[in-house]
Amino acid sequence: MTKKLSRKEALKLSSVGVALFLGSKINSLFNPSETVSALESSDPPHDKHDAHTGLGTVGEVNHEFNEFNPSNILYDWDYGNVSTLENGQTLREYKILAIDKEIEIAPGVYFPAWIYGSPTSPESRVAGHIVGRVPGPSLRCIEGDLIRITFTNGGSHPHTIHFHGIHSAFMDGVPGVGAGIIFPGESTVYEFTAAPFGSHLYHCHALPLKRHIHKGLYGAFVIDPDPEKYTGEERAIAASRNHTYPENKEVNEMVMVMNGFDTNFDGGNEIYAVNSIAFAYMNNPIKIKRDQLQRIYISNLTEFDPINSIHIHANFFNYYDHGTTLQPTSKIVDTIMQCQAQRGIVEISFKDFEPGKYMFHAHQSEFAELGWMGFFEVEK
Repeated sequence: MTKKLSRKEALKLSSVGVALFLGSKINSLFNPSETVSALESSDPPHDKHDAHTGLGTVGEVNHEFNEFNPSNILYDWDYGNVSTLENGQTLREYKILAIDKEIEIAPGVYFPAWIYGSPTSPESRVAGHIVGRVPGPSLRCIEGDLIRITFTNGGSHPHTIHFHGIHSAFMDGVPGVGAGIIFPGESTVYEFTAAPFGSHLYHCHALPLKRHIHKGLYGAFVIDPDPEKYTGEERAIAASRNHTYPENKEVNEMVMVMNGFDTNFDGGNEIYAVNSIAFAYMNNPIKIKRDQLQRIYISNLTEFDPINSIHIHANFFNYYDHGTTLQPTSKIVDTIMQCQAQRGIVEISFKDFEPGKYMFHAHQSEFAELGWMGFFEVEK
């Protein structure tokens, strides 16, 4: 009988071997035919400048198998199908499907996920094929738009979509209200006017809630401010956060969803990450231009832990809690915490910084050592 690995056992391992040992144990539970050959070939770093390689994985996950890549999730927005109603209001229509899909979250570590997919996202535009991912499609619109989401449950369990925002009770996506639970094979339509502007999210609200969220049914939902509603400095800020304005193109915008995975289903996470893949941005650092403002829409969808956090090395940033203000709610900080479902906007600049790799990670050391760690690579 295969021994299930606990989080405490994982932390007792050397940093180099954590993900590899997880792969050898968890892989045998979900995909016995696979092997983790890197166990025989991994060597400790010999160069003192490579000391950080002790925190990470040997090898990479198979992004083609997953059908999503965390480097693409950073920038892959789903704007929906856009049209204009007779009253002049913008209509954005989305199609979202819930499916069951096994994903690889660290080399050799497979997780039986429940995930959202959308045929309107760039990676999903293959005839007759829906590509799901964790986190789900990053939906984006503008305050005042009419949002229409056709949701189909293609999975094996009842699901819903609950949007954090302002809408009627009928559109709340919770059991016993409106359309309520959507059973496998059924569909429903969620429709509401986008408000307020900010960095929001959506997730399944079926019971047991902690399991449906943890299994992967969540995603970012960003509502841009309408610059025409503001004047002066606030209008300029709103324009820089509105994807239809040229000012927005001057900013490098990213989506980061903090999440975790309970690989042995004991009510505690063994893998932590941003955008699902352990150490994804250590293996492939996020390349940024030092003279360009960086804007991160960051959300915490980590289940089983009360808080998560982000800390950026060697620099400080401004933070907009929930993204619902045009002025920072915290100025010149290098670490912020978020409870589950909390979200916000981080704005940071590396102007005049020397080129190189600048680390970012959760400031819970356990989370960082189990996957939630990466690098910004500042270029000239």
